[in-house]
Amino acid sequence: MAKRTQKAGLTARFGSRYGVSVRRRAGSALRKKSKEYTCPSCQYQKVRRKAAGIWECRKCGHTFTGGVWEPFTRASDANNRVVRRSMEGATATDMAVIAQQAALEFERKIVEAEEVADSEEE
Repeated sequence: MAKRTQKAGLTARFGSRYGVSVRRRAGSALRKKSKEYTCPSCQYQKVRRKAAGIWECRKCGHTFTGGVWEPFTRASDANNRVVRRSMEGATATDMAVIAQQAALEFERKIVEAEEVADSEEE
């Protein structure tokens, strides 16, 4: 008779210990850690984790810091946006105005699309 279930993946070494949810979380973290990411300088998928929070591109040798499990976190993306906007000269007030204008344009496009749909039905 064949086996019914099989322990597979990076958490197979834990066997039946620690519970399903703990093993599942550990597996997702280990998958993120061992995955290859895109290099910010050469754009190749050769970035591997060197140590906790230290990432290195195996093609160009670019070393940078990031998250413990992933090189680019949500906080680092937000920080990069703030730095880029400050370098471009946009202030927080400017960004708020730009966001409001974009929202108004989006709403106008939705209304225009509805009007076109209504006119086609008639």
